[in-house]
Amino acid sequence: MLDQNLLDAVKSYSANMTRPIQLVIGAGEHEKRAELIDFLTKIAGTTDKIQFDAQVIDNRLSPMSFKITTQNRDTGIVFSGIPGGHEFTSLILAILQAGGHALKLDEDIQQLVKHIQEPLKFQTFVSLSCHNCPDVVQALNQFAILNDHIENEMIDGGVFPELVAEKKIQGVPAVFLNGKPFANGKVDTAKLIEKLQEQYPNLLASANEVQLEIQDVTVIGGGPAGTAAAIYTARKGLRVAIVADRIGGQVKDTQDIENLISIPLTNGNTLAANLATHIKEYNITVKEHVSVSKLEEVDGGYQVTLSTGASWLSRTVILATGAKWRKLGVKGEDENIGNGVAYCPHCDGPFFKGKDVAVIGGGNSGVEAALDLAGIVNHVTVLEFGDSLRADQVLIDKAEARENITIIKSAATTEITTDGSKVNALIYQDRVSGNSQTLPLSAVFVQIGLVPNSEIAKGLVTMTPQGEIEIDAKCRTSKVGIFACGDVTTVPYKQINIAMGEGSKAGLAAFEYLMMNG
Repeated sequence: MLDQNLLDAVKSYSANMTRPIQLVIGAGEHEKRAELIDFLTKIAGTTDKIQFDAQVIDNRLSPMSFKITTQNRDTGIVFSGIPGGHEFTSLILAILQAGGHALKLDEDIQQLVKHIQEPLKFQTFVSLSCHNCPDVVQALNQFAILNDHIENEMIDGGVFPELVAEKKIQGVPAVFLNGKPFANGKVDTAKLIEKLQEQYPNLLASANEVQLEIQDVTVIGGGPAGTAAAIYTARKGLRVAIVADRIGGQVKDTQDIENLISIPLTNGNTLAANLATHIKEYNITVKEHVSVSKLEEVDGGYQVTLSTGASWLSRTVILATGAKWRKLGVKGEDENIGNGVAYCPHCDGPFFKGKDVAVIGGGNSGVEAALDLAGIVNHVTVLEFGDSLRADQVLIDKAEARENITIIKSAATTEITTDGSKVNALIYQDRVSGNSQTLPLSAVFVQIGLVPNSEIAKGLVTMTPQGEIEIDAKCRTSKVGIFACGDVTTVPYKQINIAMGEGSKAGLAAFEYLMMNG
């Protein structure tokens, strides 16, 4: 599991530690315990800053669990299982951060977490092959480091199947708080904070509000459009802040990207990392892992208030909050995003070459997706809830002419099932007969429309009935000083290239406005 390259990397990273940490294992017997001891021994062997003695045990832990302590103090971080695969990074980050390395969380979030007084014991169930799980584990581990009232235990479901069965877990990451379900599926740090605030309304009252100086531009949203807007305005010498639950936005959920002009092939994580790197080249105040809770018009501009309580005045605002795929809301959907549930046929279709898939939705998007996929996969089944397709007739004619496209109408999808790791079937109800049918397949592409993330601007700017923000050719909204760009707007074609261009345009328009208005 641990090759020399990984061990050398651990040794190199440990140079950033300012204090030693200890790995303390649980007591008892398990068939994989020797493997866990070997794993921890090798990691500790890379540096004297990481200490491990198999004879030093904690009777409160299971034989396949270990905790991280520092200076004889529990950090609240426990790993149950052998954190290999995607979770190896979670372990190394936990070691480094417990050892004094800087945390990745925004300072406002750190202050908020530090003020929590209630005991919070998180259990995060993961699969080592899950690429979404580490984000949750790493965020909650940092919460534990910041506050002695907080604990987080990563649990590898493959090592503890009895716990998985007991808690009826059908997808990961699955987070429990104080023994009760807390979050499931892909959840970022901002959502974790929001969920905590829902359960503990007084959380903000005890946090110290951090004020920024007046900003010339505040960009809300960190995807391609928001990043472009922030960079273009910063290059003009303006005071710029960008607020985002995550830099990269929806791009981070995309796998291979083959249509980013001048770059034949990249992926969502790489592009998101490149966007973050580019932002760091400029004097931009970045507020990541947070959301805007309130946007108000005041004298001199707009008051921006974050979910953490931080607030500042901004002369202009650029809304680049994007859109999210409209979901089915059925069992097995959220848990399997990235493992057979997809929302972008252009992005993810090639991964299912030669396999059977389904497209949910009989509008233009759904039928176009089916036509695109038909040239890649073995067979496409289109399921439409209504008794007729809603797509243009020319598209319907093309779909009906394809031998490997089947159209099923009056079909209500009720569940997406898996074989334990990936999607293997879809269950739907025939709305005419009432009978339930099971359709074996490898992927489900949901195409029932996009939902603009425009809630923060309701009541401020003019929107379409669908919630898209109306803009003109210069990305100006109906409200002076507020601009919008990207997928949240009425601009046609929701694509990365277009979002970047629209963000650049919005940045230039905001600069022009500020120059003309002193």
